[in-house]
Amino acid sequence: MTLANNYDLLIRGGTVIDGTKAPRFTADVAVKDGRIVAVGALPAEARAAEVVDARGLIVAPGFIDSHTHDDMALLATDMGFKVSQGVTTVIAGNCGISAAPLKQAMDLPMPLNLLDAPAGRRHESFAAYLAQLRAQPAAVNVAALVGHSTLRAVTMAQLDRPANAEEITAMQAHVQEALDAGAIGLSTGTFYPPALAATTEEIIAVGEPLRARQGLYVTHMRDESSKVMEALEETFRIGRELGVPVVVSHHKVQNRPNFGRSQETLPFIRETMRRQSVCLDCYPYTAGSTMIRTDRGMLDGRVLIASSEPHPECAGRDLGDIAREWGVEESEAARRLQPGTAIYFLMDEADVQRILAFDDTMIGSDGIPLGDKPHPRLWGTFPRVLGHYSREVALFPLETAVWKMTGLTARNFGLAGRGTLAAGCHADIVLFDAATVRDAATYEEPTRPAEGIHRVYVNGHLAWSGGTHTGARAGQVVTRMPATRN
Repeated sequence: MTLANNYDLLIRGGTVIDGTKAPRFTADVAVKDGRIVAVGALPAEARAAEVVDARGLIVAPGFIDSHTHDDMALLATDMGFKVSQGVTTVIAGNCGISAAPLKQAMDLPMPLNLLDAPAGRRHESFAAYLAQLRAQPAAVNVAALVGHSTLRAVTMAQLDRPANAEEITAMQAHVQEALDAGAIGLSTGTFYPPALAATTEEIIAVGEPLRARQGLYVTHMRDESSKVMEALEETFRIGRELGVPVVVSHHKVQNRPNFGRSQETLPFIRETMRRQSVCLDCYPYTAGSTMIRTDRGMLDGRVLIASSEPHPECAGRDLGDIAREWGVEESEAARRLQPGTAIYFLMDEADVQRILAFDDTMIGSDGIPLGDKPHPRLWGTFPRVLGHYSREVALFPLETAVWKMTGLTARNFGLAGRGTLAAGCHADIVLFDAATVRDAATYEEPTRPAEGIHRVYVNGHLAWSGGTHTGARAGQVVTRMPATRN
């Protein structure tokens, strides 16, 4: 007898959490040609090129990192910091910073220089960037945004003013080119110097090409501190006027006077969700990380230097200690350390938990893949949610935790065939031990791989197994399928 069910991969007897928030169940999972073709009790005589005994393990969709700065790392690294924690898809181009379009000889103002895109290796169009990702696949899938700050830097001679009509027209053309090439939307970072002077009206005008495509508007808001409510209002207005979905990036309330204000922001977000398409993500830490800044508000708490071009020896040290050693104020020490990255301890754990537990919050790492001392979220975000917040803190059930990093994210970003473990979906799969999964990365040792992640498949190809990267680069460029409106 000839068996019709010869598979490429057969995962036997695992506990399936399928990314829909449905209760877990025991099942076999079969994969053929990069797709899941069956989930259920498969016959004992079924055969496959690779058979995995998954008894005692959770079998889940590969995790989707909703907020990354992996634009160039996708091409330059093996993405071990992502596949080691079960991530199979990343959203790149956030905070207004994208790897394309860039001119070869232009200077990159902070924080665009965090892209690690040296002259000669830049992409002058979004089509060229995505073409290279297709020709030289990454280890994970990628859906990419075009960055407003990048467009300003490419288009404008001075960034300390609003764009004029000619510059807006030029930026609109870049947005249209990016969308035509496969970008899923536009991101902004009005918190950062390159876009600080951009008006709300400028952003609406630049984002006009999003309307026809229902492209996403994704934003690192203008303020996440004392004016967080005004920043949310601006964000929602932009989405309303363009008629497109909004994603509030790494939602937080920072600086001690604002601790507890998530009790104000989250009800406002919930109410707005009833009137327009709004999404949000966050990372599971009380410290953030970005470019080294000198403004007082960012220096109010502990600051840990992650990388510094002029003083690489200071990576991993506290800014306060460096300032005392140099005999200067912290703001002056920060200036001397620029350009570089730092970790800022500015949030309250109660707010972090409240935002994480909010029904519609997705999970994004916001990791910056630079230097030897990055924020531990680069390596630990997803296992931290599974181990610390779901298992230990009991903030939500494991099914909810998985949904927040798979099905919810795929739905919000329009990633068809991703984020759910079901027949017909792409075979992005992670096998992990629910009892032992945990983040091992710390602020002192931030590049330690997570524990409890057994196997990770990207489009049916084994990318991580037994604590080792296989070297597989089976990632695909993912484009957006807008949600159907009722």
